[in-house]
Amino acid sequence: MKKFLQNKKLLSAFLIVIIILIVLGGSVRLRNRRNSPLIIQSFGNDLVAAGSRIVDAPLSLISGGLNSVNDLLNTQSENNHLKSQVTDLAQTKARDQALKAENRQLKKALELKDTLTSYNKINASVISRSSDTWSDLLVINKGSSAGVRKNQAVMSGGGVIGRVIEVNAASAKVELITTTDKSANRFAVQAEAANGKKVHGIITVNSANSLAFTQVVDSRKLKQGTKVYTSGMGGNSPKGLLIGTVAATTRDSFGLSDLIKINPAGDINDPSVVTVIERKVAN
Repeated sequence: MKKFLQNKKLLSAFLIVIIILIVLGGSVRLRNRRNSPLIIQSFGNDLVAAGSRIVDAPLSLISGGLNSVNDLLNTQSENNHLKSQVTDLAQTKARDQALKAENRQLKKALELKDTLTSYNKINASVISRSSDTWSDLLVINKGSSAGVRKNQAVMSGGGVIGRVIEVNAASAKVELITTTDKSANRFAVQAEAANGKKVHGIITVNSANSLAFTQVVDSRKLKQGTKVYTSGMGGNSPKGLLIGTVAATTRDSFGLSDLIKINPAGDINDPSVVTVIERKVAN
């Protein structure tokens, strides 16, 4: 004990610990007895709270702004994705409609076998049709390498729509039956009258750009709905290809001959699949 009391360092440390314990104990007793903290402690607490609010305000503002920007970017990305889906949906619908139309035309092309037993058929697709010559010309994707020849009849939708006028190795140009070219090689046609006789004429285009059956000797015996076929005369087209049906009979502008309006049987307005008629025997 004497050695401990004589050791000043140990004594000093012991006294410091005792003092600290006394101060802590007094502080706890004083805090428990008081209803409010000391002024210095209260001021320190308020100062820390105010500082926290000052620091938190800009941080909250910045954080909120970043969240808003992030939400905006996500919204824009989602909007672009939805727009792309809408575009894809529209394209899918358009492609579906085109495939349905092409399917109908293919089905009609297959129905030609009953009336074209003496001919070969070459199926082709339309690859070009200029707006400047919409009622005159179109280009197909089959040519001489597939057996296409000049003056062969071309059908679509179950009826004649024109004839081949120019042939390349892998493509051909088709002159439509509705062409307004005065020098066009017109189809010679025939129809069966009510008395069973054949009425002959040619297909032309009248002033209203519609088909007409002209140069008919006696059209009064042709009833509405009578079918008009190619006659095969002239050697440029085979016989028995459907052109259309009689719509009405009038007189021409000079009153000299009958003018028979024809409803075309072929799909002239929007052909995407056509059938070129190849005779098994040469003309």
